Amino acid sequence: MKAPAQTGGHRARGFTLIELVVTVAIVALLASIALPLAELTVQRGKEQELRVALRQIRDGIDAYKKAVDDGRILKAADESGYPKTLAVLVEGVLDPKDPDKQKKIYFLRRLPRDPLAADPQQDAAETWGLRSYDSEADAPEEGEDVFDVYSKADGNGLNGIPYRQW
Repeated sequence: MKAPAQTGGHRARGFTLIELVVTVAIVALLASIALPLAELTVQRGKEQELRVALRQIRDGIDAYKKAVDDGRILKAADESGYPKTLAVLVEGVLDPKDPDKQKKIYFLRRLPRDPLAADPQQDAAETWGLRSYDSEADAPEEGEDVFDVYSKADGNGLNGIPYRQW
């Protein structure tokens, strides 16, 4: 039986330079594949949060309008029946059918933030663009009421549609 190769009386241990370079190259390749995938996952998550937030606010606005149409909220003849602000959905409105005039009707527990909003210090209501009942869908403008909301974020979603049009 032959003895293992020895250098200067000691057996050689560790990686060769070639093995080390190949290992680093493989790790770099895996990282270059994983990083865009992780970024895509984060963007997909934010877009899902945006869809949920828009749905919650729009459902609250629709519930408010239905309450007005059902006579649960009083309105003037010249009003559209939509809430004046987003805060009204959270703060609630006095129920005129309550004999004690103490109970309120609430439409949202809290106002969600736009997950794509750039400034984390901004108030949740300020992160949304507002469209009044009198404004056009293609050019939303604020007005005397809140008919719809949209994201103020720049850019397009993974589906190619600008966030402002969601």
